[in-house]
Amino acid sequence: MNRFHPRSGVTADMAVVAAESAGVCIRPHVRTVTDRLTGDTTSVPIPCGSTREAVCGPCAIKARRLRMHQCREGWHLTHDPEQTTVPDATPDDDGLDDDGQADGVSGIEEEQGSGAGRRVRSTARLSGFPDLPVVPMEQRTTGAAFEDPRTGATYRPSMFLTLTLPSYGKVVPGLGVPVDARRYDYRRAALDAILFPRLLDRFWQNLRRCAGFKVQYFSAIEAQRRLAPHLHAAVRGAIPRATIKAVTRATYHAAWWPSLDTVVYDGDQLPTWDDDTGAYLDPVTAWPLPTWDEATADLVDPAHVVQFGAQVDVKGLLGGTPDSDRAVRYLCKYLTKNVADTYAGTEDGTTTAYERHIDRLHDEVQWLPCSPTCGNWLRFGVTPKDSGPGLVPGRCQSPAHARANLGLGGRRVLVSRSWSGKTLTEHRADRRTVVSEVLAAAGVDAGDADRLAADHVLPDGTPRYVWEDSEPGSVDYVAVIAASLRQANTWRARYVDAKRTAAQRGSPPAGPSGPVDNRSASAPPTATDAA
Repeated sequence: MNRFHPRSGVTADMAVVAAESAGVCIRPHVRTVTDRLTGDTTSVPIPCGSTREAVCGPCAIKARRLRMHQCREGWHLTHDPEQTTVPDATPDDDGLDDDGQADGVSGIEEEQGSGAGRRVRSTARLSGFPDLPVVPMEQRTTGAAFEDPRTGATYRPSMFLTLTLPSYGKVVPGLGVPVDARRYDYRRAALDAILFPRLLDRFWQNLRRCAGFKVQYFSAIEAQRRLAPHLHAAVRGAIPRATIKAVTRATYHAAWWPSLDTVVYDGDQLPTWDDDTGAYLDPVTAWPLPTWDEATADLVDPAHVVQFGAQVDVKGLLGGTPDSDRAVRYLCKYLTKNVADTYAGTEDGTTTAYERHIDRLHDEVQWLPCSPTCGNWLRFGVTPKDSGPGLVPGRCQSPAHARANLGLGGRRVLVSRSWSGKTLTEHRADRRTVVSEVLAAAGVDAGDADRLAADHVLPDGTPRYVWEDSEPGSVDYVAVIAASLRQANTWRARYVDAKRTAAQRGSPPAGPSGPVDNRSASAPPTATDAA
């Protein structure tokens, strides 16, 4: 990007640098707003909202701060949050659990297919995994409180949990690259990464059954230096370490898929779609490939089983302590990074050996199936589930196959339904409310924030402002970013002045939950807590 703005002498690269330093979106979606009263038109930049630093650094940083706010809001609650709405979920937002029971419990059966011919497969636990205890379930989301017998003080601790995957071969300490790439199990590492979110679903379901209450969590998936995913989680309430470790050892996810041992079709000799039969045909014999139901009808063993590694770290924390705040920052540290870029830019993260390690893992991820509907099943001689024309091995659109993700297809933040009782959108609105309260308390008019809002109407009741997409090629992005910078600097100056005014008056304004601070959603201390 090196376009030049003739009137200002500013290139697009210069504008991007200035925007990044000021925290302004560098890839805005520009829309044209027409004032039907005056006939004037205005170009309005809307932040792209990306959560990835490689796409838009300023927006990713804002998203990370919002996640930190969300984490703090629900971690150390002493009461069950009031759930008023169903949490929203987008590919870059919450990967929400379903508060259900664990798969793999003896006696439970799994139905596959549809209609009268659907099969029922027993999901009795696989041999080699210990049974899980079942304890009575309490309808609460908070942990137990403990009283110090010496002082009488009451504590309600929470936990910071780290879970990892097993070893796939020895790696060089500090570098993360295999000591011997020929002995490193890249196939297993790739399949474990693809199925890791499903393993986590099983873990939380099993932990609830064994803890006896609806355990709530805010968790983030990130890459270790060896590029295997692992989990950091803020867990509300305290659970015995022995219970957590027992659940970790007993949790697994079995992929009941056709065998992945043999590649049947490769190169240019690939199955082709036949409109007459509605099936993919062998390129030589023209016989239809087995359907998904046919290929999975008589499975004796799963194609792959993923389980956790031996390393489990559990730390107890109290709300409002420096350790708790540090844990929030650490948990959200790499949320803006792509998996492959987590350690890029470090002295030992840009070596040729490390890039080869990434390429080798991506080569497995690119060609392995990510789900029953993935087009990569054609390589293994199986028609993908619910398939249609146009499937080509190696071209599945799932983000899991991308080099940047290395098997993790989007679910990087996982938040339980009753974490804070709010959606991510509502948390975002809370932050806006704090700013509005500070401005209002200082007597600053923030009316221009909604100057082009759709709820402004003409005397006849029709909208005054009409929003439309800008015509391609009609947007001067240098001018747009410059305008965004001016607006951001104006609002920031107003906010700083308002905080200064509030401080001179004695204290910041109190919102609905009391004084505004970084733990505003935590329940205010009671007499018992202060004892």
